[in-house]
Amino acid sequence: MKNLDWSNLSFGYIKTDWNVRCWFKNGAWGPIEESDSEFFPIHIAASSLHYGQEAFEGLKAFRGKDGKVRIFRMEANAERLQSTCRATLMPELPTETFCAMVKKVVELNKDFIPPYESGASLYIRPLIIGTGITVGVKPADEYLAVIFVTPVGPYFKGGFSVNPYALVRSYDRSAPLGMGKYKVGGNYAASLYANRIAHEKGYCSEFYLDAKEKKYIDECGAANFIGIKQGTYVTPKSDSILPSITNKSLMQLAKDNGMKVEQRQIPLEELLEMDEAGACGTAAVISPIERIDDIELGKSYVIAKDGKPGPVLTKLYNQLRAIQYGDVADPHNWVTVLDF
Repeated sequence: MKNLDWSNLSFGYIKTDWNVRCWFKNGAWGPIEESDSEFFPIHIAASSLHYGQEAFEGLKAFRGKDGKVRIFRMEANAERLQSTCRATLMPELPTETFCAMVKKVVELNKDFIPPYESGASLYIRPLIIGTGITVGVKPADEYLAVIFVTPVGPYFKGGFSVNPYALVRSYDRSAPLGMGKYKVGGNYAASLYANRIAHEKGYCSEFYLDAKEKKYIDECGAANFIGIKQGTYVTPKSDSILPSITNKSLMQLAKDNGMKVEQRQIPLEELLEMDEAGACGTAAVISPIERIDDIELGKSYVIAKDGKPGPVLTKLYNQLRAIQYGDVADPHNWVTVLDF
């Protein structure tokens, strides 16, 4: 194991030893290749550079108390990547190939998997880009799939603690019937300016309403919104929202706990009725929301009145983390166990 300060890792890039690659040429995906380089050649007219033909994913591997490594829901990530490929007219990377690449890159970099007691994990970043030459607006004929890894700590400083969010009305992350439900870089580029405004004002992230009517809750920056209202788990239903694998997992755990789950439009004013609220995603798992400030209209929606995470989200967070680290049984077969 590498000599890193595991307990104080930030959520950022640390160079590891290997990445894995697979090229799509002549209508087919080729063999999986190993590389120790952080770079790859790309033509100046590649479709990914000019027309945004690219897609990416994010998942994690965890080292358990038993020393075994667990990868969380990689098949679900493969399926979501395939959905994005269909939307961007890129060839789908087969689930079998995706999973083989993930397992190989994790094993090749096993010395970078944080120890169990550190609270850190190994972040896995799959990426597909169009490498074929296109000057006109059309799909490329060649693509590259790459997966690299990096050890990471908590996404937000302080880990599982409440954070304030800034509601931004002058910016939209995605358009109605656009690419919002796909994991493409353009969605994140569209959020950078609003995210900077939020950070400059002292908030952890920006908060979006629906782009069409500005009436309903959409997303918390790059994460799904979840609310707890009178024991019911509530999360937005929208074609502009990325289908979060973490959110789907938490919804299942909520059902396992006997909770009612509602996926529907959530009017902004319903925030006043929420007992708890949070943002969820692979990076943070759950980031409990302290309050949401409408920075343009000057209104504040306070959720965590005592400044602490609520009991329901705390329970769901601990349950999911326990499954990821192998501390409890995995009733839904979400983890793939590697024993090097």
